[in-house]
Order: sequence, then C-alpha cells, then structure tokens
Amino acid sequence: MEQRLTLITLGVKNLQRSRDFYLNVFGWTPTESSTEGVVFFQLNGIQLALFPQESLADDAGVDPYGTGFRRYSLAHNVRSEQEVNELVAQLEEKGARVVKRPEKVFWGGYSSYIADPDDNLWEIAYNPFLPMDDHGNTKMQSIH
Repeated sequence: MEQRLTLITLGVKNLQRSRDFYLNVFGWTPTESSTEGVVFFQLNGIQLALFPQESLADDAGVDPYGTGFRRYSLAHNVRSEQEVNELVAQLEEKGARVVKRPEKVFWGGYSSYIADPDDNLWEIAYNPFLPMDDHGNTKMQSIH
C-alpha cells in the first residue's frame, strides 16, 4: 500500500452548522463538488469532507452514537509561535472554542487546540522540525 492520505471525512451532527463553522470561522471555501448532503474542502493535497454522522455510520456499518475522546486530532501548522497566537485569537473571536491555550510543548514546538461544533480537535501548531514551503506543504526532517 502506498503511503497516502487522500480524504478525511468527519461525521457531523448538523451538516449546515458544521459547513458554516468551516466557512465562517476557518474562512475556507467548499469545492464545486459539494452538495446538500456532503461538503468538501480542498486542502494541501487532500480533501476534508463533512458528512452527516448517521449516513457515515450507516456507510461503515457502525453505531453512529459513539462518545468520548476520538483518539485523533487534526493539525493546522503555521510558521511561527506568533502565528499560533494570532490564529487562535482570530478563531476564538469568530466563535471557536479554545480547548487548550497556546503554549510551549514537550516535543519542542508551540501549540494550542480548538474544537469544531462536533468537538473534533484541531491543533494549531508551530513545529520547528516540520518546515513548510510557500504553499503550506510540510516535509518531515530527521530530529537526530
């Protein structure tokens, strides 16, 4: 299997509320392939999809009402600690719930966590070991 991630689909409780969050809080634009039943956002080489949680669970054949910590987070990396502070402040101003305030972290970076309307965690981070190109694409470097 090739090392590739092409699509992340979030099962959401209210598609319109989640669509509005990603449009109005994050400032993202849905792709033209979005419909009334699913919303797609083109990211750096992958897409994020929002899909009603019941429909996603039905498609996967699982219970749609799992609760608790989801054991994953999504990350949006930036180029400096100051960018983390500024972006978290902007997101909070627009209504995002800050779960963890920006701070230096044990692995040598600087990060914060916010939650979307379905409590999906987004880490807003500066990682000095993960340089970014002009387009925001990252490349892992050896930390030896």
